[in-house]
Amino acid sequence: MPKTFPTPKLVIFDCDGVLVDSEPASNQALADNLSRHGLPLTVEQSMAHFVGGTMAGVMEKARSLGADLPASWIEEIYAETFAMLELGVPLMPGISGLLARLDTCGIPVCVASNGSEDKMRITLGQNGLWERFHPHAVFSAHSLGVAKPEPGLFLAAASHFGVQARDCLVIEDSGSGVTAAVRAGMRCLGFAPRGGGKKLAALGAEVFTDMSEVPALLSI
Repeated sequence: MPKTFPTPKLVIFDCDGVLVDSEPASNQALADNLSRHGLPLTVEQSMAHFVGGTMAGVMEKARSLGADLPASWIEEIYAETFAMLELGVPLMPGISGLLARLDTCGIPVCVASNGSEDKMRITLGQNGLWERFHPHAVFSAHSLGVAKPEPGLFLAAASHFGVQARDCLVIEDSGSGVTAAVRAGMRCLGFAPRGGGKKLAALGAEVFTDMSEVPALLSI
């Protein structure tokens, strides 16, 4: 018999790859940049190596893989990534309907990302979500100084809304995000529309592939 869970009192969304389909564009910019710096990668290889990490972590890993990166590289890649994102990123299919369903049920939502607020302003702003979440429901690792896979970002969101960790539900698409949720003591749904669900499940997520599945998983 499948395990049943109480309806969450707060749903915490990751941003890139969950609310907005920004990972392909971000990783195109990253692959193009690293190729110029001596580490030729496809977009798929970039996503496999770097999705869910901080840019400082990406820099360290890219150097370990052979990239010759200058000290100013983080500023450089942010400028190139933002330019690529400004060309347009769509919402993930089904997100608008899911947010409307959560609103109808009176369940608060927020976004918690390893990305910066500036990046979220670009991606969410194109789709009408920046105004929905900002300023009271946006939690950025850049602003708070703690990043996934550490649990502090999610715990800060729960504290802000006055909700216990056990009553939160996290929706993530990366291993670092799932790990952060598990460490925070929060139930986690792992979004894997393009595969990779086994990795997320091994880390403790309940895997799903389409946003239309979420209401049933939340019993709403």
